[in-house]
Amino acid sequence: MKNLPPVPEKYQLPEPVAQRHYLVGGTLKSWGGPVTEVYSSISTTPSYQPTLLGSIPDMGEEAAHEALEAALNAYDKGKGVWPTMKVRDRIACMEKFLKQMITQREPVVRLLMWEIGKSLPDSEKEFDRTVEYIRDTLEEYKQLDRDCARFKKAEGVYAHIRRGPLGVVLCLGPYNYPLNETFALLIPAIIMGNTTIFKPAKHGVLLITPLLEAFRNSFPKGVVNILFGRGRAVAGPIMKTGKVDVLALIGNSLSANALQEQHPKSNRLRLVLGLEAKNPAIIMPDADLDLTLQECLAGTLSFNGQRCTALKIVYVHEDVREKFLSAFSEAVDALKFGNPWDEGVKLTPLPEPGKPDYIQELIDDALARGAKIMNAKGGQRTENFIWPAVLYPVTRDMRVYQEEQFGPVIPVVSFREIDEPLDDMASSNYGQQVSLFGKDVYTLAPLIDTLANLVCRVNLNSSCQRGPDVYPFTGRKDSAQSTLSVHDALRSFSIRTFVAFKDNPLNTETVEKLLETKLSNFISTDYLL
Repeated sequence: MKNLPPVPEKYQLPEPVAQRHYLVGGTLKSWGGPVTEVYSSISTTPSYQPTLLGSIPDMGEEAAHEALEAALNAYDKGKGVWPTMKVRDRIACMEKFLKQMITQREPVVRLLMWEIGKSLPDSEKEFDRTVEYIRDTLEEYKQLDRDCARFKKAEGVYAHIRRGPLGVVLCLGPYNYPLNETFALLIPAIIMGNTTIFKPAKHGVLLITPLLEAFRNSFPKGVVNILFGRGRAVAGPIMKTGKVDVLALIGNSLSANALQEQHPKSNRLRLVLGLEAKNPAIIMPDADLDLTLQECLAGTLSFNGQRCTALKIVYVHEDVREKFLSAFSEAVDALKFGNPWDEGVKLTPLPEPGKPDYIQELIDDALARGAKIMNAKGGQRTENFIWPAVLYPVTRDMRVYQEEQFGPVIPVVSFREIDEPLDDMASSNYGQQVSLFGKDVYTLAPLIDTLANLVCRVNLNSSCQRGPDVYPFTGRKDSAQSTLSVHDALRSFSIRTFVAFKDNPLNTETVEKLLETKLSNFISTDYLL
């Protein structure tokens, strides 16, 4: 591929970021131990060389236990300032954080581009979407408080029902959305009164640096603790103590399973997991091919296909197979490759150094088993990228059919009877979403009814996606556990708890005094407007 233009001045990085601080117990502590260098796969030299972005602490068991102790102390067996705080005061803390976070938009967006190769529009969208997610979460939290500000009565027993925190949350986010999806776990966990330990992903780690002071300044000490290092060195020791109440992770099931197994009392561990998926597109013979083409292009290759919600396999009816393959292959080859800040760029360098080799393995395996590369550029290589390959015909014995590729390769399967893709989905380990393309309602109606029992979101003539964030985001089988959305996440990170009392003069007088004196933050009918 041709040489890329120089980096515009506004997107150039200053000196490498020597991140030497971590947040524990409300203090930004200095790290004097070993460090890990952070590189970008984006090159700025005539001959390819990864760009040094900075370095982060390479922390281990001692720091992990220090953070856990701080989180436990902040929760203080349910007596801590944060878990017992009034709703309005928690909201004030989060609003303070949000105000400070917004001031760091430019450095965070710049690091998103450099660290993970996300395009400028998508990096800006990720930051802005995260800001909106926090605002929407606060509004939903206010509504939740309004709904709880009343008493219920059944069979002569009154109850004041609220949602309470669960305890200590270990939060691990993904590299592909290191701000948005990480905060989709962290923010609701915090606002519901839990205390947290957060370790950023391997890629997209330096972008947390501009936000460290905002976390320190906005919450009581020990509510948010931020560590750096490898997951097995930091998260493992924390889990082994059995003192973590919630594992919140967006990543792959192997990591989730390994961490769960280290917890000595797994029945006491709540899981909030967003895991892998193999979301299919199903293209019916009457599909609008122009619309289908654009949606499948975005679904398979937005951020180079590095999304759990990406379309990772395309089933196309044999009546429209040739027409679709021809147009789709041409459209893939017409996409613009470049650096994240280049105007109109659709394909960018891959952040994982080993990803081009892995995608090549999938292509080679498919070719050896009878598939062909349908697009002219498919499989072309540079040091930090491999051009998306449209593979057809793909069979069930190929790795690209079996594995979640999480990158730029697109397997296409032809079908005659609709039971073929349906049977594949039923036997799959995954069940997150599907994209269904067609027009005939007599065909679509029973198909939608079946698909809704195989996945958790059926996208009609649309590509798979997570948002809008007010909608449920979850999956069946190995794709997820618990539900994330603005509404559901608050419930995933809390539990219903209540005070009950029999209807008699003593209890009536006591509760009236509790309400009058406002001494209890739990028994309260105050609510936010």
